[in-house]
Amino acid sequence: MLSPAPGPVRSPGAAARRARSRRALIAGCVGNFIEWYEFGVYGYLATVIAAHFFTPEGGSAVEGLVKTYASFALAFFFRPVGAALFGRLGDRIGRRPTLVLVICLMTGATTLIGVLPTYATIGAAAPWLLTLLRAVQGLSAGGEFGGAVSVMTETAPPGRRGRYGAWQSFTVSLGLLAGAGTTAVLATVLTPSELNAWGWRVPFLLTLPLGLAALWLRVRLDETPAFVSAVSPTGGPPRRPPAGETVRAVALGAGRAMGWSAAGYTFLVVLPSYLQNTLNATFQQALVATVLANLGFAATILPAGAMSDRLGRRTVMLAGALLVAVLALPLLNLVQNPGVPVYAKGAALCAAGAAVGLMAGPGPAMLSEMFPTTVRYTGLGLAYALSNAVFSGCAGLIITRAVAWTGDADIPAYYAATACAVSVAALLTLRGDAHERTLR
Repeated sequence: MLSPAPGPVRSPGAAARRARSRRALIAGCVGNFIEWYEFGVYGYLATVIAAHFFTPEGGSAVEGLVKTYASFALAFFFRPVGAALFGRLGDRIGRRPTLVLVICLMTGATTLIGVLPTYATIGAAAPWLLTLLRAVQGLSAGGEFGGAVSVMTETAPPGRRGRYGAWQSFTVSLGLLAGAGTTAVLATVLTPSELNAWGWRVPFLLTLPLGLAALWLRVRLDETPAFVSAVSPTGGPPRRPPAGETVRAVALGAGRAMGWSAAGYTFLVVLPSYLQNTLNATFQQALVATVLANLGFAATILPAGAMSDRLGRRTVMLAGALLVAVLALPLLNLVQNPGVPVYAKGAALCAAGAAVGLMAGPGPAMLSEMFPTTVRYTGLGLAYALSNAVFSGCAGLIITRAVAWTGDADIPAYYAATACAVSVAALLTLRGDAHERTLR
């Protein structure tokens, strides 16, 4: 009697590692989704928030919008503080407990914005309270990126760090799209007076159930093997590289991420207010334009991350940075031209988002590979937070003020192209085989 041919032997250990990688990916993604959903909502509703919190009776609408973006920028400047604070915790006590704390702070602050009294109710205290909650959001967001990317890349299967890290950027696009979609739905089903009166609160309140789901996932998360093996056998804190080495790596990482940050916020978040205030687009038209840019962004992120596992982070990110540097002005001029067909403008916005996605896909893995395990949470979190604080958080403020001062409607293109040109120089210092090396 013949025995059946033996099938492939599946290692229980390999199956467990795959399951752990998937859990880490989902737990990292969900917090990041919430963070960018809220930041997108705040950007999309900037004109409404300005009227409620920063424009007392008789005040200028443009001045109110500038103050709204100043509050937006302030949250970004708290990101490096959060990256340093929570990164230190994450590199000492572990990724899991730190990410649990971060999601609690982020969810609480965002939900409170949804119930915050306005200027008409409590006067000058309203903008201060909003700014305080934005600061808390900035702290938690600063601690989110480093931890989420550390978990994703430290648990990724061999040769797939780019693909796994790209999910962090992909959930940025999902969060921004969800924020735009939620805002667009509200703007469609509610009258303008209803949206201004109470509808703007709904997107912030929706964060509460999302945050509770994220908390449940993170409580069940395992600590990464890389962190466990890096901890001293005596239970003491792990040994760290010289501070000067880490500082240099943080500065270089911020330069490499500079174009990704600036171009991303210019085309994906600031665009609605720019179109309304500079090109006189309606609220719905501005949101549709933003959705198109974000769809282009989302479409290239995961393929770019996967390509970077084969071609290298430098090749793919350089392609994205060069495309933005060269095409930002022509694409924006096409959108500005009233004689250009609507479908061509939509294609231009998708193309702008797609170019940013080429940088955002490999970016998380690139930053993770720059730092050893003992300072990875802190180092990559700080590099990303600093580039975002300076070049993303200030994008709306700089562009709005510069357009008002100069009357030049091309300012957004100059801003994105200049930042990407600097990133090209920083990316040229990246080793072509960095993606093939094991994490330190």
